[in-house]
Amino acid sequence: MKHSTDEFKRLKKEWQDKTSGGRLRPVKFTTVSGEPVEMLYTPDDIAEIDFENDIGFPGEFPYTRGIHATMYRERLWTMRQFAGFGTPEDSNRRYHYLLENGQTGLSVAFDLPTLMGRDPDDSLSDGEVGVCGVSVSSLADMEVLFKGIPLDKVSTSMTINAPAAMLLAFYIVVAEKQGVKPDKLRGTIQNDILKEYIAQKEWIYPPEPSMRIITDMFGYTVREMPKWNPISISGYHIREAGSTAAQELAFTLADGFAYVEAGMAAGLKVDEFVPQLSFFFNSHVDFFEEIAKFRATRRIWARRMRDKYGAKNPRTLALRFHTQTAGCSLTAQQPENNIVRTAYQALAAVLGGTQSLHTNSMDETLALPSEKAVTIALRTQQILAFETGVANTIDPLAGSFFIESLTNRMEAMAEEYFEKIDALGGVIPAIGQGFFQREIADAAYRYQQELDNKEKIIVGVNDFVQEDEQISIPILEIPKEVETKQRQRIAEVRSSRNEAEVRAALESLQAATRNGSNLMPELIKATRAYATLGEMCETLKEVFGVYEEPVVF
Repeated sequence: MKHSTDEFKRLKKEWQDKTSGGRLRPVKFTTVSGEPVEMLYTPDDIAEIDFENDIGFPGEFPYTRGIHATMYRERLWTMRQFAGFGTPEDSNRRYHYLLENGQTGLSVAFDLPTLMGRDPDDSLSDGEVGVCGVSVSSLADMEVLFKGIPLDKVSTSMTINAPAAMLLAFYIVVAEKQGVKPDKLRGTIQNDILKEYIAQKEWIYPPEPSMRIITDMFGYTVREMPKWNPISISGYHIREAGSTAAQELAFTLADGFAYVEAGMAAGLKVDEFVPQLSFFFNSHVDFFEEIAKFRATRRIWARRMRDKYGAKNPRTLALRFHTQTAGCSLTAQQPENNIVRTAYQALAAVLGGTQSLHTNSMDETLALPSEKAVTIALRTQQILAFETGVANTIDPLAGSFFIESLTNRMEAMAEEYFEKIDALGGVIPAIGQGFFQREIADAAYRYQQELDNKEKIIVGVNDFVQEDEQISIPILEIPKEVETKQRQRIAEVRSSRNEAEVRAALESLQAATRNGSNLMPELIKATRAYATLGEMCETLKEVFGVYEEPVVF
């Protein structure tokens, strides 16, 4: 029997009245982000949905169900494991190991000095060289890092932001030495400086010149590297800082819109450069909330690109994204439980239609992943792809009263945030006023209170605790000799290169910085001369200055 929306509401009310006397568990029935979850969802919760305009078909506007018509039936997601530690030799061995074990793309983690644009012999690099990622400070390091890896046959993702242009130049010249032209290179460089000011705090230059560097990279890659993504707009770190799912969605897309507008202001056409932009999201512990987040994100992007920016190219409308399971959800207590957490988070990412996926290793809250742990993480993706059947059909939860209602709610909350950000003058003024930072801090505080009050449970942390637990899994340790080796290498680079050529390249780079020329050709020239990362970054600092965060608390 068919029922009208009003009839469904009446039937649901009758059912709720009958069940109201039941004793419920003393927990908060909300998503991990704090959004209330109804006991039951019925057709009246999605009565306003227009299938064609709100859900549609995969590969067609508004891309709610996925950006490709055939999705994983044609091609599985790219399986990446974020890897990098110690010396370039150490990381090169790990990359070969992962590729031999079925990984289909590389993802490079850099150490803190590299992320901050400092060479290993900088006094501020003491104790950090090679610790949280691989140390790369010149073309010589990059040559070793990718030794024996054909760059025309592998897709590489590099997580680097403030010095992203320099690392891209390193990669281009390494490929050049392999005989591979830039237009054959496939991959992504993170390059999302706005989220650094919002969440991760690894910046060098102020926002305005940083945006100029990024649009220079857009212009270069559009012309020379059509298969390369010059930015991966990252919600991952916003979520890791404590945001809700809706904040991650809204703040990331707001950053994306800011990059689109910056590219347009630099003279690029929307349908020319936006198809090369990609995104990077977190897959957190709340299974259904994450799936809804991914679906809503695609829909919002497609509508905004078409309706505000006038995009006509379907590739401009189709938001592509990489996903990483939630590092902040991993626990040092009972670390084997992290294997289970990661598996469910990976499943949510796949059901949400990701194009690329990294699964965290069980030991990442304790140290960089051991070989055993990273293999289990990779096998998690392979089991998901080849054993569970989830790749057989597209967007299988579409039409679910709960999923569609939650997808709509995510979109509505994001639109509310866009209005607030616009009222503050846009993303960069909102950063200066501390808007994003306060919103994230408030969300993180609320969640921590819920954990403290046991309104939310983390197994092994605030319940189901094992007293006197002994950690029995192997932990990767970075020897102190790594720093010594990297300092020796950079000394060798400086002693063997042509100093006059280096000085000329750095002077040319500084001139381009001052006169507004595209910086990428000059960075490539400096790279060929074996100028170091620190030297290039210092050259730009002399013109751009450095950023100091305003006090907002």
